[in-house]
Amino acid sequence: MSSLGRMLGVLDLFDDTHLTRTADDISAALDVSLPTGYRYVRLLLEAGLLQRVEDSHYALGPRIILLDHYIRKADPVLREGIPVMRELVAATGFDCVASGLFGMQVLDTHREMGGAPPALAYGRGRPRPLFQGGAPKVLLATFAPAQLRKVFDARHDELVHSGLPAEWSEFRRYYAAIRKAGHYVSIGELEPQLAAVAAPILKADGGAWGAISLVFDTSRLSIVDLDKMVHLITEGASRIGGRLA
Repeated sequence: MSSLGRMLGVLDLFDDTHLTRTADDISAALDVSLPTGYRYVRLLLEAGLLQRVEDSHYALGPRIILLDHYIRKADPVLREGIPVMRELVAATGFDCVASGLFGMQVLDTHREMGGAPPALAYGRGRPRPLFQGGAPKVLLATFAPAQLRKVFDARHDELVHSGLPAEWSEFRRYYAAIRKAGHYVSIGELEPQLAAVAAPILKADGGAWGAISLVFDTSRLSIVDLDKMVHLITEGASRIGGRLA
């Protein structure tokens, strides 16, 4: 990896369990000398990508907030999708969430809140489990068999732990059924008190721009018309996909 690549790798060292790092931590994690680690920290501080917090600890910097603002404005899915998401919220009273697949990370990118928004453990920027919940499943269901096989091989222990089939043939059939249905209903998979109806925003080549989901409390299941919810979410996803095309 180039020196620039290693320096940018510093940003990947921060997560929910490591909100701050010292220069010594960074040097050790990247397996570089202390002078090199301190140089990376200094350059990232100057760029605003890191900030000093306390006791020689560093956190991600304010420039990332600015960059996120530009990411939101440039995101074509949000530009075309937010008006449709607002219509879905108005029609159902439930939250509508947009999600995308970035590499092998599923991230929520936007949330339109309904009348009684539930507390969500995941929000914009926090990676979601790849094999649990509606959005990840409809996104993976758009993968070609060769792509899906790579996921199966690379993340086998994780998918089995999530309750998915351990054999490739059954795993493939599981996602083929979701692809054929064009939606997925998740009940308590990611958070036990929540249900979601998700659909992919399809590209012309069969891949996905992202996914949208209607999210609501499982206590509402007895009074929710799931068939209507499926129609609304799949029709909404289709409209967004049509606008993006």
